[in-house]
Amino acid sequence: MAKKLFLIIGAPGSGKTTDASIIAEQNSDKIVHYSTGDMLRVEVASGSELGQTIEEFINKGALVPLNIIIDTIISAIRNAPTDVVLIDGYPRSTEQMTALDEILEKESEIELTSVVEVRVSEEVAKERILGRAAEAEVVRSDDSVEVFYDRMKIYTDPLAEIQSFYTDKELLKVIDGERTLEVIVDEMNDFVLSKI
Repeated sequence: MAKKLFLIIGAPGSGKTTDASIIAEQNSDKIVHYSTGDMLRVEVASGSELGQTIEEFINKGALVPLNIIIDTIISAIRNAPTDVVLIDGYPRSTEQMTALDEILEKESEIELTSVVEVRVSEEVAKERILGRAAEAEVVRSDDSVEVFYDRMKIYTDPLAEIQSFYTDKELLKVIDGERTLEVIVDEMNDFVLSKI
């Protein structure tokens, strides 16, 4: 049986990682959740050849190349303990989207079931991120505002293209991320369960 893959995308501060991890916890018998960073760490920890290559890039402080990220994602999904896998924070670029799509077209064991966008306005995202930063006190506010806008731009630049690509494939599901955590998690959970 093919593994069912759900990609969870959303702006910094959209809460996508929290949402996905809660859903995986509530359905631990059938759903597992990874972020791209988690998958890279798992692969490194496994001591595989792929993991050693990843570690070399990370140790140099270099970005892990796209083909390696794709290999890592496919490897993580194949080895996942459950048939349903939620991955958050991917794709972050049209290159990442296209590369994964090409692999999945040839991959009979993995089916991209849906791409869930947790949508929040820039104001809400900023308030959440800078609110977290203010609590930390160490962060200088001008730094964190700049960093926030940089991260936001990286997210929003390819967003329209990513949205239309998955909309054309009838895979995009938008969830309003400005409500309470409980309501968002309930909606996302019901949606995921309805698809599996």
